[in-house]
Amino acid sequence: MREVEITTACPECRGDHLVRDYSRAEIVCEDCGLVLDDMIIDEGPEWRAFDSEQRESRERAGPPSTIMAHDKGLSTSIGWRNKDAYGRQIPHKSRAQIYRLRKWQHRIRTSKSGERSLAQGLTEINTMASKMGLPRHVRESAAVLYRRASTKNLVRGRSIDEVVAATLYASCRQCGVPRTLDEIASKSSVDRKSIGRTYRTLVRELGLKLLPQSPRDYIARFCNRLELDMDVQRREGLFPGHPAVS
Repeated sequence: MREVEITTACPECRGDHLVRDYSRAEIVCEDCGLVLDDMIIDEGPEWRAFDSEQRESRERAGPPSTIMAHDKGLSTSIGWRNKDAYGRQIPHKSRAQIYRLRKWQHRIRTSKSGERSLAQGLTEINTMASKMGLPRHVRESAAVLYRRASTKNLVRGRSIDEVVAATLYASCRQCGVPRTLDEIASKSSVDRKSIGRTYRTLVRELGLKLLPQSPRDYIARFCNRLELDMDVQRREGLFPGHPAVS
């Protein structure tokens, strides 16, 4: 297995065509042949697979870590389907035991009040973002802001829905996906005034540097709703590399 490494330059010829050769445990420069390291570790699986069926049956890794989960997805979870790992139905005499294990496993994951609040807030961010059709990077940005707010105890004394709406509004402005306070409030149980007040608190306490929104930021949305082509947006010079058309 060979993988091109382009993050480091060769100290001999300054070339960037470095190759990790796991069969020899070496890092070699393809330009001059210099061996930079001869004791690298193969971080891949210890098994081999010759087709997709073998690969699926031998994989043991779980899903990747995610900022959207309160524990970043590192803990295990017992599913709510009454089936085992092979897809077979769990016998009725064992379902009561599985139910107790599932309940206690859920309680252990959120044993502290702070963890429960964080888990509830991140779940609400995902739910509200889905209603608004926001992309994944906006959700992750909101999750980071919510974690920072929770660390600074900004959630205490405020409703979770209020902080969630404020973090989503801030993340939309950070990521260049403009949404108005009225749009945020229409998908939340909190009024516009409370969201704006909490948003100003987050900006002040977290030290956020957010520029004021411009009407120009909404041109792309208007063009999409009016089903206008890209030439109309280029006329306003919205895209780099495409100068405005006079």
